[in-house]
Amino acid sequence: MSGVVGVLLAAGVGSRFGGDLPKVLHPFRGRPLLTWPLAALREGGVDRVVVVLGARADEVAAGAAFGDAEIVRCAEWAEGLSASLRAGIAAAADGGAEAVVIALGDQPLLDARATARVIAARAPTQLDAIRATYADVPGHPTLLESSTFAAISRLRGETGARTLLDDPTTRVRLVACNGLGRPDDADTPEALAHLEALD
Repeated sequence: MSGVVGVLLAAGVGSRFGGDLPKVLHPFRGRPLLTWPLAALREGGVDRVVVVLGARADEVAAGAAFGDAEIVRCAEWAEGLSASLRAGIAAAADGGAEAVVIALGDQPLLDARATARVIAARAPTQLDAIRATYADVPGHPTLLESSTFAAISRLRGETGARTLLDDPTTRVRLVACNGLGRPDDADTPEALAHLEALD
């Protein structure tokens, strides 16, 4: 068993970002953008990390240091977020994962302390998911127990796990992570510059 696996979703094309460089390779405080949420997973206490690549996968794989993270290529990345989520969950499940912690490759201010807090909230109550919240608004990282994996394998489109998480039958715990980083997406160059300017 590999316990809790971090899954970093970095397969999108980043069409709103533009530019010649893949969005997740744009520099943020001196390092490629996706290396920041990768560190938030790795340093937050997961047992291993899976990084899901799709658009320009070879270029992204060659453009950042992934350490011992497992790179998974998602051939269906153009379908939307659910395709990369399915690919990441499948790779984690193949290694015997009990749960996964999801983060997105364009969230540079995610904090390892939020990852650790979400993981710590697993026990002792039986749950399906744990969501970090910031000022009462759910965000990443999001932990999904293996009880959700079959349902995730059936997801399609751009919504990712949102439909599952919003289902009243899904047992979800919300965990306040105020002051432990931020879950903001860097969807545009302006958004990235704004995040870089924050303390």
